[in-house]
Amino acid sequence: MRRFLIIGIGLLCFTAWVPAQVTQDLPPAMSAGPAARSVAEVSKLSTDDRIKVYERLLESSPHDVKVQSVLISAYLQKVRESSDYAYLDRASKLVDRMLERDGGSLSGLRFQNEIDLQRHDFRLVAERAQDMVRYEPSDPGIWGNLGDASLELGQYDAAGQAYLRMFALRPNLASYNRLAWFRFVTGDAQSALELMRNAIASGDAQPENVAWCWAELGDIYFKLGRLNDASIAYQSALAIFPGLHRASAGLGRVEAAKGQLEDAIQHYERAKSKVPLVEYVSALADLYRLTGKPDKAAMQEDLIATIEKLGAATNERTNRNLALALADHDHDLSVALNLVEAEIPVRGDVYTWDALAWVLYKNGRLSEAKVASERAVRLGTPEPLFYYHGTKIALASGDKDSGRTYRTKLLALNPRFDIAKIDLSKDAIE
Repeated sequence: MRRFLIIGIGLLCFTAWVPAQVTQDLPPAMSAGPAARSVAEVSKLSTDDRIKVYERLLESSPHDVKVQSVLISAYLQKVRESSDYAYLDRASKLVDRMLERDGGSLSGLRFQNEIDLQRHDFRLVAERAQDMVRYEPSDPGIWGNLGDASLELGQYDAAGQAYLRMFALRPNLASYNRLAWFRFVTGDAQSALELMRNAIASGDAQPENVAWCWAELGDIYFKLGRLNDASIAYQSALAIFPGLHRASAGLGRVEAAKGQLEDAIQHYERAKSKVPLVEYVSALADLYRLTGKPDKAAMQEDLIATIEKLGAATNERTNRNLALALADHDHDLSVALNLVEAEIPVRGDVYTWDALAWVLYKNGRLSEAKVASERAVRLGTPEPLFYYHGTKIALASGDKDSGRTYRTKLLALNPRFDIAKIDLSKDAIE
């Protein structure tokens, strides 16, 4: 059975960094079945087919670092496309082999950073990347790794500086995308939109990477309440890469916000069929209950419980998305609290603080929830969920002034960001 990254990996457009010289130095023709293919032809193949070609090439040249690099890159690309952890394990084994032969291999260390980002070992990545940039300050991939890790740690000044260095060295899809998300998180939505459009315009050899940026553009539009623009962006993503689960889920959010709940269910089911992320399951549970299908809603809630049990069986200690799903459905609240409290020391970004705030609120720890919520909104991130949570927590704490402020910000964004969370009336505050 395939193992999936149920917890998700954040919103950064993650692309494995392979220097151009690596692909240029590969053999001019590669045997891939009955016919030989050139490097240019292989680069246009699907990720699955490229993996097959590179694996065969590695069989004949097991110690060729250039072949190892492109295969690792393809494995990491497949992780993005499928969220199947098995490909991360394959990449990790190749990286270990690369570093065993040369412990100072820049490519090997950079790939190790990208793998450890997937495994959420952000502090280790930040420390390693800081060491690496001292020796290779002109490598944009290292600066990207440092920015990614710093962002997840909640070290926003360091993340911004790293992304700017990356962008100055190589303004392409990967650097535009990272700067766009950084600007969004730190409260500059208009700049984020412009930068994400530039990321898309920059293009990429892998269609999924461009589609990913279209989906991220859709996410920003949706959070700002621009539903039609969001829908167009998600459709554009699917036109480029039909299997992009997050674009299907995005369309589900748009249709739900418009009140088209049956259409929303179809889109979420399509997303879940690609990758069964707990947030998709949670949304379906709400939608089925809202459309009068309690049996189907219960099936989704049972699946959330199954995901929880799988995490416990694998000794999973952190998972903010699962914690939110449990809290939203008032299920195993102590487990939810353990998961998100364990995540704060290793992932102190505003999204983790928001998750902690909500789970604390659901556990009745209002004063702590209020402090955590204030930390979540401190950057002015235009994230409707933060202000929904903040409003509920402030009102429960008796702080009507903050409740009004948060509610006003929610209304200015997208108050229908989640059809199951539109219970905030003016009368509840005044």
